[in-house]
Amino acid sequence: MTVAPHYVLVLNCGSSSLKFAVIDPETGTTPVKGTVECLDQACARMTVTNGTDSYRREIRPANHAQALARMVAVLDGEGVMNAIRAIGHRVVHGGEYFSESVRIDEKVRARIAECARLAPLHNPAHVTGIEAAQKAFPDLPQVAVFDTAFHHKLPEKAYLYPLPLRFYRDYHIRKYGFHGTSYRYIATRIQALTGQETLRSVVCHLGNGGSVAAIAGDNSRDTTMGLTPLEGIVHGTRCGDIDPAIPRILTEQFGIAAEEVEAILWRQSGLLGLSRISNDCRTLEARRGQGDQAAERALEVYCYRLAKHIAGQMVALNGCDLLVFTGGIGENSSYIRARTVEQLAFLGCRLDETRNAETLGGRTALISAPDSMPIWVIPTDEELLIARDTARLAAAGKNEEEAKA
Repeated sequence: MTVAPHYVLVLNCGSSSLKFAVIDPETGTTPVKGTVECLDQACARMTVTNGTDSYRREIRPANHAQALARMVAVLDGEGVMNAIRAIGHRVVHGGEYFSESVRIDEKVRARIAECARLAPLHNPAHVTGIEAAQKAFPDLPQVAVFDTAFHHKLPEKAYLYPLPLRFYRDYHIRKYGFHGTSYRYIATRIQALTGQETLRSVVCHLGNGGSVAAIAGDNSRDTTMGLTPLEGIVHGTRCGDIDPAIPRILTEQFGIAAEEVEAILWRQSGLLGLSRISNDCRTLEARRGQGDQAAERALEVYCYRLAKHIAGQMVALNGCDLLVFTGGIGENSSYIRARTVEQLAFLGCRLDETRNAETLGGRTALISAPDSMPIWVIPTDEELLIARDTARLAAAGKNEEEAKA
């Protein structure tokens, strides 16, 4: 394997998983990437991709630190360890502290930990991963890239909830938004593809978790996720927008424990809950094609609510110049795109059916009809953006150190 002179190791630590990728920030080349799943469980396993080859390794129950140690052994075996110059961490929630990516020091790590009250399922795992990476790579700069940072400058009318204002002032209860790393990457791609820097874009990042954002040039003006990633469109297992009285009704009138209600909203709702089949659109689309009414129902609710949110985000922009689909579902489900856009015909949105059907598997394409608002499919690359932020901040820190010396 030919080793590039400078790689960035990108880490995404979940509560029970660790995703990693070694990336050349200049070219986007990824010689090695992998996932460790089921941490702290007997079924723990690591899957590694090296170029076009993949292999799986069963590992004993491992925590984040042990999983990182196994990852280091893999990277060493692949011959890339000595070329890694910095570590970039994906961090879900930066609260009101972070409006951009930052080099990690003790103060930053403490702030990320503090934001765990806003993202209890995510930030504690990020802190654990950061601490383990600092031990495994003590001499390398570490950078945090925040999902919330892109939405940091939302206008007040977009981020305030209509609650007593003291809840925002005292407890920072507000809309933060997520998928910001993806949206920032897509904003740069829109400018590159169109040659224009001030377009009003509504971008749909659709995956197991999904959201829609209103983007003016490279600035977020509104988005569908809120204080947490639970708000907004229908997700794979999360409910999205519901009447806020429902949890109390479930506990007080039907005797469902608060912890169970929490599990229902986060892990048993969305496409999975509606269909009682799967949270995976591919499975539901296949079942729909076989005449399964439950799958049909779930997809109809998904597309209807998605179309409503797309139209709503246009209000934040006082119109719209183009619509973009990205993320695993957005890039690969021609059916979801078609069924959603059908419901936006009153806004001048129409697809070229052939282009839509052909645009799958990571292709970039304009899929709208000639008389339509432009509609694009643009694959996202959050890991590459994290790698580039990390390389930039690591180089800036090195320059500062050399200047002081």
